Amino acid sequence: MEFVAAFIAEQKAVIGLFVLAGMFAAFVWERFSPSVVAVAGAGTMLALGLLDEKGAYGVFSNSAPLTVGAMFILSGALIRTGVIDKVGNYVVDRAKRNPRLAVIEVFGGGLLVSGFINSTPFVVVMMPVCFRLAEALGVSPKKLLMPLSVIAVLGGCLTLIGTSTNLVVSGIAEQAGLEPFGLFSITPYGLAVAAAGVVGLLIMARFLPSDYPRIAEKSDGAEQLYLTELGLREDDPAVDMALEAASLGISPGQIVGVLAGGRLITGGDAQNHRLAAGNRIVARLDGAALMTIRSEGRFAIGIGESPDADSTVVEVTVSPSHRSIDRPLAEIPFLQRQRVRILGVTRFRHLPGPTLSENRIRAADRLLIDADEANIAQLRDNPNLIGLAMASVTAFRRRRAWIAILVMASAVLLSATGVMSIGIAAFIGVGIVLLTRCIDASEAWGSIDGDVLILIFAMLAVGAALEQAGSVALMVGALEPVLTGAPPWAVIAIVYFSALLLSELLSNNAVAALMGPLVIGIAEATGVAPQPLLIALMLGASACFATPVGYQTNTLVYAAGDYRFMDFVRIGVPLNILTGVAGCAALAFWSP
Repeated sequence: MEFVAAFIAEQKAVIGLFVLAGMFAAFVWERFSPSVVAVAGAGTMLALGLLDEKGAYGVFSNSAPLTVGAMFILSGALIRTGVIDKVGNYVVDRAKRNPRLAVIEVFGGGLLVSGFINSTPFVVVMMPVCFRLAEALGVSPKKLLMPLSVIAVLGGCLTLIGTSTNLVVSGIAEQAGLEPFGLFSITPYGLAVAAAGVVGLLIMARFLPSDYPRIAEKSDGAEQLYLTELGLREDDPAVDMALEAASLGISPGQIVGVLAGGRLITGGDAQNHRLAAGNRIVARLDGAALMTIRSEGRFAIGIGESPDADSTVVEVTVSPSHRSIDRPLAEIPFLQRQRVRILGVTRFRHLPGPTLSENRIRAADRLLIDADEANIAQLRDNPNLIGLAMASVTAFRRRRAWIAILVMASAVLLSATGVMSIGIAAFIGVGIVLLTRCIDASEAWGSIDGDVLILIFAMLAVGAALEQAGSVALMVGALEPVLTGAPPWAVIAIVYFSALLLSELLSNNAVAALMGPLVIGIAEATGVAPQPLLIALMLGASACFATPVGYQTNTLVYAAGDYRFMDFVRIGVPLNILTGVAGCAALAFWSP
């Protein structure tokens, strides 16, 4: 044992590199998730004594994970209060009138928005919008989904809070005693990358795949839409108004038509139809929008008898053995026997219709039902209904939307003016959105991607171990003869493209945490200022377009758009080269 301990103590630096090589192999192998590999690697470093207790606990003083977690919650508050949904509906409405202008607005707005909110929820929300835009333009959704991811990634390069990768590198710089990065420290260089990316996207647009994704053949993609009917009451302000002039609280793009006198009126006739009490607006709404309308109490929603005031919304699935298969939904037996109301129906990869009451029942139809406790118990005992559960969708808190917007804007402004760091400003903002109930505590914690935070903490520990064991110094020593005497632009390019290549295969945050200490060491060895090299690391680790795993948003659109791996390679490699050259040139000419 003494011999082993002595050997480890003597060869710490080399052993650290062997552990690192094993981690790289595990990352590429993908047998375990990146966070599992990172935790196992950090644990190995601790077990071998390459990282002491003080160094391990010191990782938790890094500001990056706190900031990332806080920004997840602030982004979640914007989603929970319906801000992002409102933007999406606005874009869809614009697409009805001018689809091409709507595309410019989506991508231009996305570029700016992604600089300040987490890009992943933004892409999740905007994917269904892109499906509708593609339909309006008469093109395949594949023409829009990959550009959506590219734009979100480019937007993340514009500010320090644009990506968690930027925050990880910034936290490493602070721990090393370097001058902290400001919110817009990377903006001039990020703008160069974004401009090059947009130009490249315009050039490569003709090479985007034009075939239709299989998942989009009979639906509009990732969004789960409920077919519903909204009955107008006698005192509704929309009565005696034309549909196109009425304010109904939903987007015109969500309206299928008007059910009047037993006839469904659609298209231009529906827009000109003068609404009357008892008319029913047939619409397709996402679950949150439907629950929001229910909470407002303006319309008689759905079909059936209205339950008591203390009712609850549940979801059930129609069993394949149901006797009412292929009959209209209005004739489903429990609707005649029980005091319940069907608020809406959704169907996987198909759009039910034409109206809620006339919709022919299919196996696996998912019903949203409003009922009291006694009737819910009867529904639960119904053998023809399976999977009864509390509704997973909740109403937007639109009245608190202004608070969520103000908090996010204030956090950005306080950081931009140097009053406080973005981490502290965002953390204070979290307290405000929780106290004002823009988002509940359980929803706030649920909006945090725990996998990302664990990965960041573990990789920071691995980076600290490599530094403490002397592995970083060993790598710098090996690179020093190559880099000594090299012009600064060459050093910047080496850092940028090394980060880019690694990030196309591994987690962006893992690459940032591993390369951060190494880049600082290279700066000291070559005499190049550390800030430009660290910015090169941020941009190189973020602007990855050549593989579906290069960035999380790439993975999202890869699945939703049914792309092939080579689609990303064909479009992404030229974009990588173009943005890389632009970023390195900007850093070489504009940075100190």
